[in-house]
Amino acid sequence: MKTPSKGKKVNKAWLHDHINDPYVKLAAKEGYRARAAYKLKEIDETLQLIKPGQLVVDLGCTPGAWSQYLRRRMSPQGAAVGQLDGTIIGLDLLPMDPIEGVTFIQGDFREAETLALLETALAGKQADLVVSDMAPNLSGISSADAARIEYLVELAIEFAQNHMKPQGALVAKVFHGGSYNDVVKRFKEAFVTVKPFKPKASRDRSSETFLVGMGLRSV
Repeated sequence: MKTPSKGKKVNKAWLHDHINDPYVKLAAKEGYRARAAYKLKEIDETLQLIKPGQLVVDLGCTPGAWSQYLRRRMSPQGAAVGQLDGTIIGLDLLPMDPIEGVTFIQGDFREAETLALLETALAGKQADLVVSDMAPNLSGISSADAARIEYLVELAIEFAQNHMKPQGALVAKVFHGGSYNDVVKRFKEAFVTVKPFKPKASRDRSSETFLVGMGLRSV
């Protein structure tokens, strides 16, 4: 009898967990494209970051669950469609199905021309909030992956410093590992208040966590 490969065992276990995940079921019931919506929801409900009338930039937005949550929070009726009080700009390397009221830019955040498109969409205004669910493709080589993670977070911090109001906030996905302490240090250099956050919707075995930086330090 053929022994299943380790990869197949892992995939089967992941599929079982995914199908039985309460947040996956809740996302399907409430019309979110991914369970990730509940990570941002918990951070927002704890820290009260998202308010109607804001300009919010969603980095690494595909498939769109965070933009969906933002859109509902900034709707007078909390609705997925209809009136929207504020501006949401999403950006991702991958395509995203449209979300009513959300401006989407497809491009690589690491490239100057994509950043220029994002600056054009901002139309000279500063963001109230920047949220980043960006993550690199991981190679399994810890030193290389740590550098990739750190680089993306550094870009998100730089963007916030250049395009966000002084009293604004940045929410960024990070990973516990080789780069974590350096990333926390960089956050503390850039923001007055820094809070680490591990939402309940983030799986226990996942090394992902989130850092929230509030109030830019003067450069």
